[in-house]
Amino acid sequence: MGCIVAKFGGSSLATAGQMKKVAAIVRQNPDRRYIVPSAPGKAPEFQEKVTDLLYGLQRAATEQDMVTFEILFSQIEARYQAIVDGLGTQFDIHTPLQTVRQAILEGGDADYAASRGEYLNGLILADFLDIPFIDPAGGILFDANGEFDESGTQLRFSALLRRHERGVIPGFYGVMPGGRIKTFSRGGSDITGAIVARAVGADLYENWTDVSGFLMTDPRIVHNPRTISKISYRELRELSYMGASVLHEDSIFPVQKGGIPINVKNTNEPEHPGTLIVAEPDDDHGRITGIAGKKGFTIIHMEKDKMNSELGFGRRVLSVFEQLGISFEHMPSGIDTLSVVISDAQLEGHMTEILDHLHRDCRPDHIEVVNNLALIATVGHGMVRRVGIAATLFTALSEAGVNVRMIDQGSSEINIIVGVESDDFEVALRAVYACFENEEDWID
Repeated sequence: MGCIVAKFGGSSLATAGQMKKVAAIVRQNPDRRYIVPSAPGKAPEFQEKVTDLLYGLQRAATEQDMVTFEILFSQIEARYQAIVDGLGTQFDIHTPLQTVRQAILEGGDADYAASRGEYLNGLILADFLDIPFIDPAGGILFDANGEFDESGTQLRFSALLRRHERGVIPGFYGVMPGGRIKTFSRGGSDITGAIVARAVGADLYENWTDVSGFLMTDPRIVHNPRTISKISYRELRELSYMGASVLHEDSIFPVQKGGIPINVKNTNEPEHPGTLIVAEPDDDHGRITGIAGKKGFTIIHMEKDKMNSELGFGRRVLSVFEQLGISFEHMPSGIDTLSVVISDAQLEGHMTEILDHLHRDCRPDHIEVVNNLALIATVGHGMVRRVGIAATLFTALSEAGVNVRMIDQGSSEINIIVGVESDDFEVALRAVYACFENEEDWID
């Protein structure tokens, strides 16, 4: 028997009907031995996530606003009771709910409150599946500073899970020294699933959500884009950085270290193969894996005669940003030019200070600031083995009437990043996708 860890997102567990789908998926394959549930998410009849209700509950308790507290608690109680009733079980959800209520009233913090969404859903799912409930507070560890303790977790959690052939392990939280509950950032159930997969040495980590894998590009911009059948960890990181997001970014690392593939699948379409995330790409024909992009960047462009022969110029430029605590995205350069691409979120309120420092420390002949930039990344390991990728890309942009303001490509040739005016972003993304989508033999 193999071992599959299956994590189910909030949309997959939002109602009793969805939980029945999850149970059918788990029972369909006995290799699905460890199940990681999220808290109930949004549903047509429920427009708020339980986690948001729990955050609100804790705030109301802190502010001693008992009217709001009782309203929110009634909503939370109704959500869970509806799931239990819809499943037709006799599970007593009232008792753990009252324990949560009392703990929050007695000073339970926001992390504790938020974690209870997964905790309560895990209790219900474990009962419905007749699988042992395993509290991650017994093995997922954070240090005294609230940082995830990777080595300690791997040691303790592995020992804990070895005592159980199967289990339901709630996502999103662990424990600090002294027993205080600590949550991961939002979407952290993905991380829990990956931690469990590594701890048990799983053959596969399944991440069940409401989409059938990763799409080649943003469906809000491109109508009905193709699904990516297989993608490497590295390609995923590149696309996630540029705004494509299905998995929590940090959930990649535990399974990557363990050499465990991830399969992103759709709870509502379980027969769809979804997207398989693997350590190394297939050594096949040159293909484009995906296209992603986002707005909100600025270029600071510097010119200086004989810049290429001036030792330390680039170092001084980067030192300015380091001193001001500002990270950069890209730094394309020429013989007498150097540009720094920076996220607008990093620049907020700092532009005058940056320019003053650059003029003082670097003494460029000219500085130009280009605002309202969007970046588009075309990503794929196979690009290095295909002649004419760049030509195809820039021809498509030219024919779409898009002016390219910046080009950046690393020597690894896993991606080509172009900067365009924000107003041209959607047109450019559609043009890039269309030019590669039409090349049928380039795509899995």
